[in-house]
Amino acid sequence: MEVGDWALLILRVAVGVTLAAHGYNKFFGGGRIAGTARWFDSIGMRPGRRHAVLAAGSEIAAGSALAAGLLTAPAAAGLVGLMSTAFWVAHRGKGFFVMNDGWEYTVVLAAVAVAIAMMGPGGLSLDSVLGIADALDGWAGLAVSLGGGVGAAALLLAAFYRPAVRDA
Repeated sequence: MEVGDWALLILRVAVGVTLAAHGYNKFFGGGRIAGTARWFDSIGMRPGRRHAVLAAGSEIAAGSALAAGLLTAPAAAGLVGLMSTAFWVAHRGKGFFVMNDGWEYTVVLAAVAVAIAMMGPGGLSLDSVLGIADALDGWAGLAVSLGGGVGAAALLLAAFYRPAVRDA
């Protein structure tokens, strides 16, 4: 194995496990799904419970797949879709820095996922074992991860995002 394969493994695992942990936390930590559902309702993602379950499940699935290097470009698209949605509904108006609930974290995770999709999963991946490691890398990886993720987020937001209207 080349050093690049190990570097990609480290990136995939770090970002994938981080995303999966967020999904796990929505199911089993803090306020669990009920608390996440209330928060989603409050920020305009309605119905909150459905979106809480879908977000948590998607975070676990996309994160686990990315970490394992399984269907890497589609997994990266899932991550980009989740982070694009989070950026729009929860972080965009709060500045850059995460300590102010800003958008730096969501953008960095999405950018790393797109870069991984473009580079391909590397030799230490399930895609490599299955012989499909080069199927969707390069420009195709960019199109699938960025285009698919942002496109899916836009469709989701158009269909379900209904923030409360504030009185003037």
